[in-house]
Amino acid sequence: MLPAVELLGIVAVTIMVSSYALEHRSPFFIALFAAGCGLAAGYAYLIESIPFLIAESIWALVALRRWYGVSNTPRI
Repeated sequence: MLPAVELLGIVAVTIMVSSYALEHRSPFFIALFAAGCGLAAGYAYLIESIPFLIAESIWALVALRRWYGVSNTPRI
């Protein structure tokens, strides 16, 4: 059985990849991508990988900013 930390990493990456592939369908998937990046940042913290923690934290912020911009744009 996988350790809980490894399972967290697998779940985070699975969420990131699947939501990235589907983000053109709905702003929900952009927000889900941001959440996956946040989980990946938590995983990086737990395995003490500072470069990965920084990169995933930045991706999470970029995705949140993108989600905010898309979800507040009026649709015609």
